[in-house]
Amino acid sequence: MDFKDLDPVLHSQLRLAIMNVLLSEKEAEFTLLKEKTNATAGNLSVQINKLRDASYIEVIKQFKDNYPQTLCKITPAGRKAFENYVHAIQAYLKVGKSK
Repeated sequence: MDFKDLDPVLHSQLRLAIMNVLLSEKEAEFTLLKEKTNATAGNLSVQINKLRDASYIEVIKQFKDNYPQTLCKITPAGRKAFENYVHAIQAYLKVGKSK
């Protein structure tokens, strides 16, 4: 069996964690993502931008009660990429068990 290439955008612990949170939530504020991933604000911001640049998430910047708010939502392309990533990892695990 050939090993599938793992998506380099998703093959990062923090980006994978962000995607996992967004799969379970309709949308998530920056503060919720920061809390759930235990990431620093700076690192989280960089990783969100990488996911946005890959079109895996949508980032909405708005104001709520006169305070800036950043919302993130997973896109259909992001959902598909995550599913493909999971299938690729499962394929790796099956190969390892067959020996």
